[in-house]
Amino acid sequence: MNRIVGLETEYGCLTSDYTGVPGAITRVRDWIFKDQRLGLIDVHQRDWDEPAGNGGFLFNGGRCYIDMQHLEYCTPECLSLLDVLRYDQAGDAIMMQAVRSMRLEREVHFIRNNIDHYSGATFGCHENYLVRRAAPLTDANVTSLLAFLTLRMLYVSAGRVGATLAAEARGELSRPGSDSIFQMSQRADYINNDLFEWVQFNRAIINTRDEPLADARKYRRLHLLHGDTNVLPTSLLLKVGTTSLVLDLLEANCLPKIVLADAVAAFRNLSHNPDGPWLVQLADGSCVEAISLLFEFLHAAKAELSGRDAETDLLISIWADTLNSLASNPEELVGKVDWITKRWLLNEFCQQEQINWSHPWLKSQDLEYHQIDPARSLGLALEQTPAGWQIPPKEITQAVGQAPCNTRAAIRAQAMRLLKDESCAYYIDWEIIGGEGGNLLQMLNPFDSGWREAETWMHLLNGSVGKTPRRGKVASGN
Repeated sequence: MNRIVGLETEYGCLTSDYTGVPGAITRVRDWIFKDQRLGLIDVHQRDWDEPAGNGGFLFNGGRCYIDMQHLEYCTPECLSLLDVLRYDQAGDAIMMQAVRSMRLEREVHFIRNNIDHYSGATFGCHENYLVRRAAPLTDANVTSLLAFLTLRMLYVSAGRVGATLAAEARGELSRPGSDSIFQMSQRADYINNDLFEWVQFNRAIINTRDEPLADARKYRRLHLLHGDTNVLPTSLLLKVGTTSLVLDLLEANCLPKIVLADAVAAFRNLSHNPDGPWLVQLADGSCVEAISLLFEFLHAAKAELSGRDAETDLLISIWADTLNSLASNPEELVGKVDWITKRWLLNEFCQQEQINWSHPWLKSQDLEYHQIDPARSLGLALEQTPAGWQIPPKEITQAVGQAPCNTRAAIRAQAMRLLKDESCAYYIDWEIIGGEGGNLLQMLNPFDSGWREAETWMHLLNGSVGKTPRRGKVASGN
């Protein structure tokens, strides 16, 4: 990829443990930081809802913490598409290791979904993309980006049973499709704006807050929260990969000129219409096929980016195959696109059990699709990932404890390994690390992977030129 990318996953938790969800996720967090010491726990309060001890950074460059009664895992900064998948799956592996190690397999289950069928609450999968500050954010480019982020749901959504008339409906008593028995997106009912800066309540397709977590003179961070948490690797990689390509087109000022009449309405209407036809209205009043608009983004990417590298060419090829299948026979994407796979599976289940789509059993099966335990996950049981995107289990295991070697995550991880046996207080964040009584280690360039900077910083922190800092093992990335 041509940019740094990271994902944040808020895990759902099903538990029969007597301490409930708060007790279960606290035990897992403590296993990560106190029992296994997979990272350094925060010794400072980060925010009003993140007190000291609430979570911390991991030695793989990522982060894990409790966020509003959900255990959240953040990948490290990744520069390759496969690293995004590798480190995302490392988060699942950490959760599974914790549950198994504490012998809680029967009492605690983590799921990769975005809705609570009982309460109607939603929790997110946040995407983060580094964007050059010089990117031409003209009205034409922003509206084109908004159109893509709306329409990509046809191949990146996770699907859900039912619908939620959430508080975010802002006074609407009814809405077309509110009685849907199945829809594409888990988040569509909770998105109310096209552009807005908040991450709760007035959720938007594009979050506009300017928090780069890097050198603000050179970079900005596109923070997306409207997408679903994926189970199938193909959906996840298409989501991240095609979004990154479209951002390449934006930075090159080569986006197709597409303006939707109402992006939020299109997002909701498509979600509530899994059978099609998938039509959207443009700003000029015309009504067109959503897939035809996605093909315009694909053709622009082919023209501008084909031949750049093997990763890009494979991504463009799989993207083209996916759009062609959506246009002709969506069931060809069973095992690749989550919402299509889930819908096919539940339909088969209804026929076998002779029940209709309103049966409450389906909500239970919906959740089972998202189990992170491969032995229970209905989604992973149907996985059909293209050969070039398959990750060997050994690499997932390595990613649990090793940071990517080609981003600043390598610097952070090395500094943390040097800090772990020190007695001084410390402060760790994505772009900065501080130790009591010493200078700050600033990591404002996310592409900088010179981990020896961490040793130099520790040498200065120790306060003695003649004292050699302890060396932690630096693992090569994949």
